[in-house]
Amino acid sequence: MPKLAHMITRFAAATAMFATLAAAPATAQDKVKVGVFPISSSLPYFVAIDLGYFKELNLEPETIKLMGGPPNVAALITNQIEVSAVLVTLEGLNANIKKPGVAMYVAMHSQNTTYKMEQFVVRSGLNITSLKDFKGLKLMSAPGPANLNTAKGILARVGVKDTEYTIDQLDMGQHVNAMKAGTFDGGYTLEPSATIMQNIGAAKVVEAGVIAKYILGDTSADAFAAGCAFTTDFINARPDVAKRFAAAWAKAIDYIKANPDAARKHLAKNTLTPDDLVDKVPMLGYIMTKDMSPKQKEYLQKFADFGVEIGVVPEKIDVAKFVKSF
Repeated sequence: MPKLAHMITRFAAATAMFATLAAAPATAQDKVKVGVFPISSSLPYFVAIDLGYFKELNLEPETIKLMGGPPNVAALITNQIEVSAVLVTLEGLNANIKKPGVAMYVAMHSQNTTYKMEQFVVRSGLNITSLKDFKGLKLMSAPGPANLNTAKGILARVGVKDTEYTIDQLDMGQHVNAMKAGTFDGGYTLEPSATIMQNIGAAKVVEAGVIAKYILGDTSADAFAAGCAFTTDFINARPDVAKRFAAAWAKAIDYIKANPDAARKHLAKNTLTPDDLVDKVPMLGYIMTKDMSPKQKEYLQKFADFGVEIGVVPEKIDVAKFVKSF
């Protein structure tokens, strides 16, 4: 009950702040170009759009579908988008080395054995019970160097060398059909693909929450593998617009936490999730960066250091420099 009361109080406070912003004099809606990877990680964006949170703050997001980290990074660097609704953390940090401040994280999405996103799966019929059994398999990976090398890094930590299997990047929209067709023996996939392929009997999950377990050393650790990022150019050129966008995002997070079952419904038309599976897709630990605890910031730094270890982030980086609080 105390936890519920605290959640209700936070939601009420956020709503009051949101109402204050919304009460500002009405003007023409400010357009914001947003890169969107249509997976469950982008749920706050879908909620904020569907429930009118952006519109109430005189914002008009322009959704630009970008499948994976590299397209989002390229669009941020070239100013084709101002916001990435979900940007893979390691690739965002890599981009910040190339162009400092190009990806300032305002919100993060926690993953672990409770908040499931990244998962190793195998096609049905294979007698695979652990990641150590992946030797000799033909694997697929979620797209982008961060996902690919994270998968390799995790397998290495359980004793499976990259010379003992093959792995290829595959567009997320093809993961379910690839498992169904038997094109691959297994792979490193994301939600909602993992839930869909399990439901149709095409594959089974061998292990989820692998970043938290094998990289951070705790199955309940917060693995912040992705988040919402603004460009510094956007923040500096239109600070009020950026503030309002962050406020709408924060309200969406509060709504998701207070109404998880209702929030899931917004996955149906915005991602590849079928209507009958919406209630089964795991939720993530959505949080604004301003609300992250010192321990959670340590987890984020540890994951960034892992990015250096696997070669996705070319040099040691202080993640605090690329976290923006609104």
